[in-house]
Amino acid sequence: MTSSSESRPSLGIAETRSVELCRDGLALDSGIKFGPITVAYQTYGTLTPNRDNAILVCHALSGGAHAAGYLAGQKKPGWWDVMIGPGKAFDTNRYFIISSNVLGSCYGSTGPASIDPASGRPYGSHFPVVTVRDMVNVQRHLLDHLQIPSLLMATGGSMGGMQALQWAVSYPERVRSVIAIATTHRHSPQQIAFNEVARQAIMADPEWKDGDYYDGDGPRLGLGVARMVGHVTYLSDAGMERKFGRRLKGRERYGYQFKALDFEVQGYLQHQGESFVDRYDANSLLFLTTALDYFDLSNGCNSLSEAFSGVKSIFMLIAFSSDWLYPPYQLKEVAQAIRRSGGDATYCEINSDYGHDAFLLEHRQQDPLVKSFLERAAHETRGFALTPGNWEL
Repeated sequence: MTSSSESRPSLGIAETRSVELCRDGLALDSGIKFGPITVAYQTYGTLTPNRDNAILVCHALSGGAHAAGYLAGQKKPGWWDVMIGPGKAFDTNRYFIISSNVLGSCYGSTGPASIDPASGRPYGSHFPVVTVRDMVNVQRHLLDHLQIPSLLMATGGSMGGMQALQWAVSYPERVRSVIAIATTHRHSPQQIAFNEVARQAIMADPEWKDGDYYDGDGPRLGLGVARMVGHVTYLSDAGMERKFGRRLKGRERYGYQFKALDFEVQGYLQHQGESFVDRYDANSLLFLTTALDYFDLSNGCNSLSEAFSGVKSIFMLIAFSSDWLYPPYQLKEVAQAIRRSGGDATYCEINSDYGHDAFLLEHRQQDPLVKSFLERAAHETRGFALTPGNWEL
């Protein structure tokens, strides 16, 4: 029986670093040249002399560079602390882990709340539309800065899984393996629809002010509702029944008022919304959900298989049975496309009632899968080209 990740030590205090990249501008998918770009990142473990044990961990929509360990003065560990650390699935005794905050976020990397050098004010509505491929291109510049020629693995869940897949397609010569979790190769109409509801909730708030709200409180109400909508999609019917049922919150009978918080699930969602607005920027949610909706690995190709035709990575794709935001069939399609292109893909479906959030919660089931696949990747991809690039220093 695999021992629990909680019984193993954490990394301790983690340090967030920042670097300015793309000083001459990065060509975005939208056609705009944008830069310079600040990237916030953390690293854990030790890089080997051959620089061949690096793993890029990509975060989801509301995540950041702080994936493991503890920030000084804070009690909450990084968002994937159960998976990253000594003896854990991503064992920092063996691997060098990199986690960077994506372009467009609000946790240290350049985003809508960052100061525009041209105006001296936050970018706000003048921030450019970015894509998942743009995020990956920025990460490639970070690897160049760190003088890492190729990755042993790119991995992540949800939006992080999209980045991992995009890495394999965009830079096949620099990624030896991929573990993509609870994700998809493109957004379905339903996924776009939920994001649009969230965006409209923000933009309908009078305090949004067309995205230029940084002199005031901003669209707190709209952002809270957007988070509530999103959080429902992260759960599952069975999980919500188990966690909440129809239990009443602080009362014995119905209040018979449409404003009454009769049910525990109502209080839970309100708490999620209220806590989110204190730590996240509404514009970042607008720009990042738009990036998710534009994501389509087959864009510009005749098929998804064609998108993977030049890919050298080996893949593990992990889905969860109750994930209705990114249902398992979507990663099955990815596995089939990789195999049709002549590639190597292992598909695993984990039975769980945690819904989409399972990629953060079901670490005991993911742990042995990740460990065994990492062993395979390290062994079978040793001949992978490790040619240094032109480092951006």
